[in-house]
Amino acid sequence: MATPDNWRKSSYSGPGDGNDCVEIANSPTRIAIRDSKAPAWATLSFPAGAFTAFVRALKTTGYPG
Repeated sequence: MATPDNWRKSSYSGPGDGNDCVEIANSPTRIAIRDSKAPAWATLSFPAGAFTAFVRALKTTGYPG
């Protein structure tokens, strides 16, 4: 996956939490994730299906944090 140019943060990332969030970018087949505090650092990249399943599991089981 080339360096994406469509990074976005969660809509839940408000003024107080704006620097403590991850950003995601997507292509038709991959999802990239990076730390919003250090966008020049490394990114993680996952197949789109795997990331979708991960998010679905979070929504189903809830996140204890």
